[in-house]
Amino acid sequence: MSVFRSRPALRWLVPAAAAVVVIGGGAAAGTIVASAEPSLPERSAAQLLVDVQNAKVDGLSGTVVQTADLGLPSLPGLSGATGGTDIMKLVAGSNTARVWYAGEDKARLALMGTLGETDLIRNGSDVWLWRSSDSTATHFKLPADGKDKTPAALPTGVPSTPQEAADAALAAIDPSTAVSTTGAAKVAGRDAYELVLTPRDTASLVGQVRLAIDAKEHIPLGVDVYAKGANDPAFRVAFQQVSFEVPDAEQFTFNPPPGTKVNTPSESDLAEKRAEAERGAAHRPEAPEGTKVVGEGWTSVLVAKLPAGSDRGQLDAVAGALPKVSGAWGSGHLLSSALFSALVTDDGRVLVGAVAPEKLYEAAGK
Repeated sequence: MSVFRSRPALRWLVPAAAAVVVIGGGAAAGTIVASAEPSLPERSAAQLLVDVQNAKVDGLSGTVVQTADLGLPSLPGLSGATGGTDIMKLVAGSNTARVWYAGEDKARLALMGTLGETDLIRNGSDVWLWRSSDSTATHFKLPADGKDKTPAALPTGVPSTPQEAADAALAAIDPSTAVSTTGAAKVAGRDAYELVLTPRDTASLVGQVRLAIDAKEHIPLGVDVYAKGANDPAFRVAFQQVSFEVPDAEQFTFNPPPGTKVNTPSESDLAEKRAEAERGAAHRPEAPEGTKVVGEGWTSVLVAKLPAGSDRGQLDAVAGALPKVSGAWGSGHLLSSALFSALVTDDGRVLVGAVAPEKLYEAAGK
């Protein structure tokens, strides 16, 4: 979460300069106007992007809910595995988080899972990571010079806040994306403009990505991803409730519950972690051999080699439950949903994309 990093806490989306690029792949920036209700002033798509980039709030708190319904078939090889329930909730279920923010050095994120709660709290130089599932807490002390960053302690991947989902959506903006606006929306009881991203390539399974932007504070309140032709979103992350008042200081004070095992890393441990992070930033690992991207934009397909040996045991169990397919490219098993397709080939590859299976078969033959 950017609120935990030592850079401007609410650089919510893309630079304002991107506004020129995204407006209809060449349309003039002032020609697309938000058809807002009379209670809201008209805003062009370019103006909305600038609003979001410049958004700054002194505080907020709220409840964020992420829901997914990708239309996946039952995956018996996964549902019985350790952690399978939580994994399936990412693609067919609901996840809830609570957030509090009161400035650059006061922030809290609480993830509410089926097996318990995980909290990441920053209060000045004190950072706590608490897991209720195993009654453990880790206490980090940030250097007084402020040069350190909060440890990356929470899982990443599926967006957990509207900010993260909007970041991912807007990162995909290029000339292959049509950008427009719709009428005003209501999210968490607040007025919002809707910014709509539509893939120009009809081969994409993504129909639209809709971003609800708070009309007053200019931050994303929600992001909906629609499959082509669908009336309901396949993926949504949005504030269910939000307040822009500065939270009470007690929200950032953590006292370990009785029985909690507290781990406090030593200075040498923290120094080694920082060194590892710096080495990783300076020498990013190359993609594994055999990994490539076929195509561009919304219809790109990721092709990668499957892991060898015991590492692929669970994957083989899942693939074995999927329909068998074959063609000039070879043979394998297919997972298809409303929003993406995945192909596991018998020669040890996996192909994934927000495209129909035919695009995967085409990529597999290259």
